[in-house]
Amino acid sequence: MSNHRDSRPSLPIVSRSTPAEEIVRLCDEVGAVIIRNFMTDEQVVRINAELEAPLSALDAGSKHEHELIAEFHGHHTKRLTNLITHSKTFREEILDDDLFHEMGRALYEPECGDWWLTTAQLIEIGPGNKAQMLHRDMAQYQPFVAMNKHAPRAITNLMLALTDFTEENGATRVIPGSQHWDDFEDVGSPEMTIPAELKAGDAVLFGGKVVHGGGANVTTDQYRRGLTIPMQASILTPEEAYPLIVPMEVARTLSPRVQKIIGFRSQYPNGSPGLWQHNYADLADYLKL
Repeated sequence: MSNHRDSRPSLPIVSRSTPAEEIVRLCDEVGAVIIRNFMTDEQVVRINAELEAPLSALDAGSKHEHELIAEFHGHHTKRLTNLITHSKTFREEILDDDLFHEMGRALYEPECGDWWLTTAQLIEIGPGNKAQMLHRDMAQYQPFVAMNKHAPRAITNLMLALTDFTEENGATRVIPGSQHWDDFEDVGSPEMTIPAELKAGDAVLFGGKVVHGGGANVTTDQYRRGLTIPMQASILTPEEAYPLIVPMEVARTLSPRVQKIIGFRSQYPNGSPGLWQHNYADLADYLKL
């Protein structure tokens, strides 16, 4: 593949008015799709402001004892979790966004039914951070890796740009078509990747089978700030244990569909009479939601 920027493949670009089914079709076909203006400028400003204090209190780098995982997290990268508690705009507007829920349904209803949130993280890549090692998000569910392209849909990532994403400041990089490879132990090479360049407010949706990684931030003064909100089949355990983290008084203020995707309501995957229940009844009844 040529290294000339203008001859590289590009990711399809859609708008908020594009039907969710079409966005998912393009994502499945190419591996990733850019959604312009997913958030308004005002939402970007508010979320950045709401997350400024907890982000400032956080040190860059990883506290994980495993060297490989610390490297994966990034030595000049901040990862802020528990965004539902930290940001009112995020929990009330982004997580209750119609297009977000339409995409969740289009991705998961046909094959497995209900879906919920894997995690929600603010990932800020600082100056001098090396490129993240290439990986597939579905590797979180190891048995699926052996099934490669034939595995059921396990996880799909929506990355929202809170600052511009450029090739120089660490835009997420993907290998289009890698979701169709036969060997999922193969994660390709950096030369095969292309950057998902975004304006603040844009989003990129990419499948859990596609090879990707955060890019290198080669600038001296830019911080690439993104919100990652992966969605997954609710038959699988999420990364963040929201019912143990989000205060009940906050959960009570949320819409039923947001309560459901963060685990405060029961899940009804295809073929199941219900999971995540209490006494064979919906968890919401027990919690008096």
